[in-house]
Amino acid sequence: MTILLVSEDARTLKDAAALLHELQPDAEALSFTDSLAALAAARERTVDVALLAASMPELDGLDLGQYLKEMYPGVNLIFLDPDDAQALDALSLHASGCLLLPVSRFALSAELEDLRYPVSGGPGKRVFAQTFGNFELFVDGEPVVFKYTRTKEVVALLVNNRGAQTTNGEIIAALWEDEGDPEKKASYLRNLRQDLQNTFTRLKLTELIHKQRGSMAIAADRIECDLYDWLAKKGKSRYRYMGDYMNQYSWAEVVHAELDELSYAMQE
Repeated sequence: MTILLVSEDARTLKDAAALLHELQPDAEALSFTDSLAALAAARERTVDVALLAASMPELDGLDLGQYLKEMYPGVNLIFLDPDDAQALDALSLHASGCLLLPVSRFALSAELEDLRYPVSGGPGKRVFAQTFGNFELFVDGEPVVFKYTRTKEVVALLVNNRGAQTTNGEIIAALWEDEGDPEKKASYLRNLRQDLQNTFTRLKLTELIHKQRGSMAIAADRIECDLYDWLAKKGKSRYRYMGDYMNQYSWAEVVHAELDELSYAMQE
């Protein structure tokens, strides 16, 4: 887990870094008094959690948080000592939480144990599929980069279908609906399948996709997934469903509605 600490107050950084070392000894904590330097560092590595001073010179914590969300939609933003107006703005960014200064061990521990978005990398498995919020696929803690953007959407659809075989026709219908020439879409899908195979072969994950003639399925038992864990364990899951599910994809709305109903039932 990579945690970004940003505050112009050196004492705040020192104290927060010491607490993080106690609470998350395996995490990589990066401390910055300059928000622009922090943003530059975030472009070089995936950030899981960001503790940001709400008020900063040049680039304040809220603007920095917006940039981080654009780079990493599943980043957990925790704002330090926001005023009332800043706290409202933090809500619009779907922040994970806010902390008053000085940061206490108890308060920081509570925030880290109740993050809005799951941290990449599941226990004992190389592959983590994040579905709450925007979809992202991580291998060994790093987001997978495919040659084609649509390849990632194919993987998202397979994860959404929870290990069930998904036909080429179903994939085409989800990705393109009624747009374009059927033969061209079938040809493009062949390119996506090849990209998927090449990428997973490079990552030594050749058993991750179960292929049959004209269909594919994700090997659900080989991945850690927030959706699968939450459906299996509900309130005891280490992940929280907060009303966001695969936000990039319109075809995910059916399952999104089902998750909302389950969530409401759990709260009653």
